Amino acid sequence: MKKVAMFGLGFVGLPLALSFSIRGCEVTGVDIDEELVKQLNQGHSHHLEVYEGRSLVEILQEQLAAGRFHAVSDGSTAMQECDNIIVTVGIPVEGNQHDMKPLIEVCRTVGQGLKKGDLVLIRSTVIPGTTRDIILPILEEESGLKAGSDFYLAYSSERIAEGRAFHEFEHMPAALAGLNEECSQRAFNLMSIVTKAPIMQASSMEVVETSKVMENISRDVNIAMSNEFTRFCKNIGIDIFEVIETANTHQRVNLLTPGPGVGGYCLPNALYYLLPKAQELDVGLPLLQTARQVNDEMPRYVADLVLRNLPVPPSQARIAALGLAMKDYSNDDRMSPALAVIAALEKAGCEVRAYDPAVPNQYPFKFSRLEEAVKGAHGIVLLTRQHELDEIDLNLLKGLMATDGKPFIVDTKNQYNPELVRQHGFQLERL
Repeated sequence: MKKVAMFGLGFVGLPLALSFSIRGCEVTGVDIDEELVKQLNQGHSHHLEVYEGRSLVEILQEQLAAGRFHAVSDGSTAMQECDNIIVTVGIPVEGNQHDMKPLIEVCRTVGQGLKKGDLVLIRSTVIPGTTRDIILPILEEESGLKAGSDFYLAYSSERIAEGRAFHEFEHMPAALAGLNEECSQRAFNLMSIVTKAPIMQASSMEVVETSKVMENISRDVNIAMSNEFTRFCKNIGIDIFEVIETANTHQRVNLLTPGPGVGGYCLPNALYYLLPKAQELDVGLPLLQTARQVNDEMPRYVADLVLRNLPVPPSQARIAALGLAMKDYSNDDRMSPALAVIAALEKAGCEVRAYDPAVPNQYPFKFSRLEEAVKGAHGIVLLTRQHELDEIDLNLLKGLMATDGKPFIVDTKNQYNPELVRQHGFQLERL
């Protein structure tokens, strides 16, 4: 039975912690958010993850009752109890600038409690070189111990998609590298408790760090190409979603779908994890920067689609925005393009009323019921799919909307059947 300390109990750390506990490990979860710690110890969570037919909340309550999981806000307590330490604390990006302070502070706490024989496994997405050049010196300085001989240090990239965390921790091939062979083997043994897919042991921690950033940016670039083609297809009068479906029949093509932008904590931030190292090395990244710019411009493009369909001036218009999450069937609204679309509409003078049954965060424009968001609206913009929104009664919506002008729907997700929408009296605008 291994004792694991999980630093960071967010969208990655919590399901990973429970993935270890359901396999018999004793897990102490650590987070500086004392309210979150309190809620978790009471068996409450807003996460939507499921595993083998059970919700994350059900799993959490089972593991609490079994005594295999508990949460604390004091990292030193966890360090005393555990000899396998996993760090999932991220590096926030604000104004295209990364902030290392949260990760550095966690590593200082870990270093102060390090004992001989402990394993520190970093699973945050980082600037290539961070584990060796920044984290290792902090751990050694704070602990007085030597990495690679007194304690073990390794890096493994996190590859999960929110909503599939439990499944992908188990079945997604993983990559790791340690400071030396002993570190790699110790990390491999720990990860093998949860991960049943192949675990590649790379030649260096920098290889795995860089591959993680490259994985995220590759998707950002792929989506940017689809988003750019969206405008081309719109102007020649064809459907971008049909174009992509047709192109993807080629066995060596895998185009991702366009949307109102690219959000979340992973893809938009990846470039800004890579840029500092690229600038240090004097290496240009023009393609990657252009792709990020294309995706950053999509919320403005979607807002313009809404504005050009308004039957009244923007200052007199009310818009219902459906979906606030950063991607479909998620409750994570961090860096969500939906929020950027709403900001653009409000800046243009529109009143926006939003509804998302999954996102827990509150906003001045967010309403708790679909009917409240749609009532009196001149148009609807679908920004994120949620299960409840998939089953919308178009007759109900039509009856709630404003009568001064033809009501419209801007569908950014290829959700609605054009023929059916028009039969219900709506004007439809797609990407």
